Amino acid sequence: MFLYDVFRPECIKIGLESEDKEEVFEELVDHYCQREGSEAREDILDALRKREAKMSTGIHKGIALPHGKSDAVSGIKGVLGISRKGINYDALDGQPVYILFMLLAPEKDSEIHLRLLKRLAGLLDDPQFYTDMIAQTSPTGANGVIKKYEDIVLASD
Repeated sequence: MFLYDVFRPECIKIGLESEDKEEVFEELVDHYCQREGSEAREDILDALRKREAKMSTGIHKGIALPHGKSDAVSGIKGVLGISRKGINYDALDGQPVYILFMLLAPEKDSEIHLRLLKRLAGLLDDPQFYTDMIAQTSPTGANGVIKKYEDIVLASD
């Protein structure tokens, strides 16, 4: 499974409107539910909040990886959001977050979920990834950046 397949263009929202963590969780989940035709909004929000209560997923400069496991989703699902103004996320570095990769998985797919989080962390190791991603103005462009850097990471493995 590839990150560029999980974060398909239709699952990417450029220009997030949220100002804080709770709002952005709702905005990302609403985007997911609209695209997938899902009525699992509250279950997914609960999974994200439960994981976030353990430790902030704002773990990299300007980037957060909110994720959770819920049997309300079938298979691995993702939503990428990009904010132009920044989101007060209670990130570990205390700075605003501009790029959010929300990853969801059913309980049975825990291993794949962890593998994709690890691969995503590999993309974040390249500072140019953030620069290229934040410059995107379209979902297709953002998906292309993911594919480009994922190909680099996979080639080095």
